[in-house]
Amino acid sequence: MINVNVFSEEKAWSKRLKNKDLFFKKICRAFPSKYKFINKKVSFTLMLSNNKYIKKLNKNFRNKNKSTDILSFPFSNKLKISRESYLGDIIISYNFIDKPKSQSQKLFKEKLIRIFIHGFLHLLSFDHIKDKDYIKMLREEKRIYQSVISKLN
Repeated sequence: MINVNVFSEEKAWSKRLKNKDLFFKKICRAFPSKYKFINKKVSFTLMLSNNKYIKKLNKNFRNKNKSTDILSFPFSNKLKISRESYLGDIIISYNFIDKPKSQSQKLFKEKLIRIFIHGFLHLLSFDHIKDKDYIKMLREEKRIYQSVISKLN
């Protein structure tokens, strides 16, 4: 079972997501069984933030002085899912997800689901530095996204 602890420091998130905890818990419940970690207690933290804060984190931890859509900080370099595992932290910038501001609520949520899945896979040691790893990660993202969308609609 996956438990996602959702925090928000950016008020704008409340305009688009009324119940943030429930939204992300539903996404995790719609993951393919491979990522549900049945009979285990797997958790991670999600911070819903903004460009200003994510830029600061990006500079401090990745030495990149710019904002980005998402950051993932795996708890461990070597992933080993045991009975109780903490995967790490994900931070998502509202400013990136809410572009363009005129986008529909449906499109906003679809973008958010995609980027959330991307960050989740980073916590599971997926990466996209090499082309072959990018292709593998993209394939998994699409598989999870299709599972989530089909169960949420």
